[in-house]
Amino acid sequence: MSGATLQGVVAKFYAEYVNNTPKKLKIIDAYLTYIFLTGVIQFVYCCLVGTFPFNAFLSGFISCVASFVLGVCLRLQVNPMNKKQFSGITPERGFADFIFAHVILHLIVVNFIG
Repeated sequence: MSGATLQGVVAKFYAEYVNNTPKKLKIIDAYLTYIFLTGVIQFVYCCLVGTFPFNAFLSGFISCVASFVLGVCLRLQVNPMNKKQFSGITPERGFADFIFAHVILHLIVVNFIG
């Protein structure tokens, strides 16, 4: 695959994403990108510097992974193309479940830090 073909595919993907993705999903995608980059930075820091307070690293990294998973679940539930699979769940209900799960997750994370 040449560089021009790859560049064309990326440009077409970006144009389709910008034109066809609803604003709500773009906001969720921005959140997912932020959580993903936070987890990568924590992992790189762990590899370079060390894991002296191991509980702090572990709880932070697990929080990033779990937040990413919850965000993906929210994106699946809010996506209008998935209405058929989530017929009984409104977007508001999906968001409420997301917030409730985050509260429980962060209570566990804070408890794990010690």
